[in-house]
Amino acid sequence: MRGHAVIIGGGIGGLAAATALGNDGWRVTVRERDAALPAAGTALGMWPAALRALDAMKAGQAVRETGAPQRSGEVRRPDGSRIVTIRTPADDPVHLISRPALLTILHRAAVDADIRFADPVDGLGSLDADLIVVADGVFSRTREHLFGPAYRARYSGTTAWRGTVDGLSTDMFVEMWGRGAKFGVTPQEGGRTNWFAAAGAPPGSFHPGEEAGVLRRMFGDWADPVAPVLEAVTEAGILHHDVYVTPPLPSYVSGNAVLIGDAAHAMTPDLGRGACEALVDAVTLARCLRETSTTADGLRSYDRRRRPVTRRLARMAGAAGRLSRVRHALPVRDGLLWASMLAGPPE
Repeated sequence: MRGHAVIIGGGIGGLAAATALGNDGWRVTVRERDAALPAAGTALGMWPAALRALDAMKAGQAVRETGAPQRSGEVRRPDGSRIVTIRTPADDPVHLISRPALLTILHRAAVDADIRFADPVDGLGSLDADLIVVADGVFSRTREHLFGPAYRARYSGTTAWRGTVDGLSTDMFVEMWGRGAKFGVTPQEGGRTNWFAAAGAPPGSFHPGEEAGVLRRMFGDWADPVAPVLEAVTEAGILHHDVYVTPPLPSYVSGNAVLIGDAAHAMTPDLGRGACEALVDAVTLARCLRETSTTADGLRSYDRRRRPVTRRLARMAGAAGRLSRVRHALPVRDGLLWASMLAGPPE
């Protein structure tokens, strides 16, 4: 089945869907409310499933060449002692790539799509399309229109900081877990180091102009690699945001509209899988439509394939986030974390 697809949102999921559907012969229009692709953003981990999805879009090699491979990983305590080693695939490791770089590659791959920036969608009624792909993120107004206010994004209980620093190149992922807070460091392309921190807090607990000081008070006595990163961080280089998640939806499909990415299943970043699953969504959607005779059948197939998997990952990410916010019985927490790693991370 082919026709005209309108994609609401020109982020990772939207551009990936534009590429995957366009490669299958759909006429694609992307409507993005922002005026241009973002110029700033921190690293995203591309796990094997995401790399396979990018390969299906003929964009995998560009991501591997641009991104920085993650060769190993550890979770440590604030004193530097190791809790657990994180196994990564040896043949095709996780690649860390900044959001702007990934979006640039996807934008280039969606060569046949009509991509319209500064063109928000006010309502579905005005759209003339055989297929509507909803990819407008965790705060999706389209999701709320389709399913009601009960499915508005919810605060996860975690606030997060992130950024990059130069001159501290690493090829290793390190995440340090303290009492109710964590701090992580990963590679990023261009020899940069990507960093992130998270802690439990009431929503809206921001400190404009003072975030660097807050981070140094929270993490200033933690061992390397946190200490040198905090020394290099500048106030202007800090992004701070509360983490919101999507409530479990009864379906990812409503009529000829289908939800992908964070609009469908925004999860906490504790598994590092949000961007990955948006890419897999896009390729799976195109495959399901290709393999069925009608759009309706294809959308039902997509929902059957993707909703159980992404809901399971969202539960796992939420559980990991709650574990990282534990403030007491830390040896028990560390044991649970070690046990959870025995089967290896999900691909």
